[in-house]
Amino acid sequence: MKNLLHFLLPFVFLFSCQISKAQGIKDHFENDFYIGAALNMRQVNGSEKGADSLLLLHFSSITSENGLKWGPVHPKEGEYRFDFGDAFVEMGENMDAFIVGHTLVWHQQTPDWVFKDSEGKFLDRENLLNRMENHISTLVGRYKGRIDAWDVVNEAFEDDGRWRKTHWYNLIGEDYIERAFRKAYEIDPEAQLIYNDYNVWKPEKRKAILDMAKTLKAKGVRIDGIGMQGHYRLNFPSLDLIEQAILDIHEAGFEVHITELDVDVLPRPSDVEGADLSINFAESEEWNPYKGGISHQVEQELVARYTSLFALFKKHGDKISRVTFWGLHDGSSWLNNWPVRGRTNYPLLFDREKGLKKGFIED
Repeated sequence: MKNLLHFLLPFVFLFSCQISKAQGIKDHFENDFYIGAALNMRQVNGSEKGADSLLLLHFSSITSENGLKWGPVHPKEGEYRFDFGDAFVEMGENMDAFIVGHTLVWHQQTPDWVFKDSEGKFLDRENLLNRMENHISTLVGRYKGRIDAWDVVNEAFEDDGRWRKTHWYNLIGEDYIERAFRKAYEIDPEAQLIYNDYNVWKPEKRKAILDMAKTLKAKGVRIDGIGMQGHYRLNFPSLDLIEQAILDIHEAGFEVHITELDVDVLPRPSDVEGADLSINFAESEEWNPYKGGISHQVEQELVARYTSLFALFKKHGDKISRVTFWGLHDGSSWLNNWPVRGRTNYPLLFDREKGLKKGFIED
């Protein structure tokens, strides 16, 4: 740990130095990795004032936050809604950004009809595979050559390394992941294909993910990278745990993508970690201490946390392809509603007025 802290000191100095107003965060790391943000509909269609200029200055990659998940884009059988996707891809092309589609196969935000027939009975294996592959073919095919990377499968493992017993797993079996990646590659062989999950810093979970990915790779299945969701807190997980995950993924032969990065500054009613949307507590004054604004001390702790994280990422810039924030600014963060609904959270580098928090990079 002492060696790591010694390594970090020059970068702490670097991040606190003055840079010209023409530079953004992306310029600081242009020789290391893409800097990305997850976007919502108002940000891609131009109705949120200032979002486009913030993106152009600071970001070199964009990810679809919710608009390309199964529920929003394919809410009913035979019905697709491409308004978000079309605007999202057009914005990314206008920015000359690295564009990431999120996500093709997930157990959440997927409508119940996907798994059932017209009589409400669960589909058999082959019919569900057909439905899944048709969905992948439609989305990947529509944006072939325009979306640079896809999160093909999202969150297939529990934290202890067991398979998550979702409808995908229960009705198809373990090979639903293989079939999803094969279909995505068949439709757009130029797109990068990524497996994405949270709490990859946990050794048991990471081992299961990498065992799966290496097994599929040995069978000739294309998996380019592992997405490490960065849903962190002010003092946890440790830099050592995050670093070991980066090293293990790289050693296994996969690109490292830091995805969904944010830092929760609020207390929680339990030791919930990660991003399981099924966990949610009712609105409560007790767990919403900064409704009127974050304290200076906590904001400085947040900036220090980001400074140390990015120093670590830069140290391993040869292994990391992309670092993507899960949201553009505090006001658009999902952490205002998870794991406690209705809170006022401050987990990103840009505040609700889209200003960069002081101390990370000074204007």
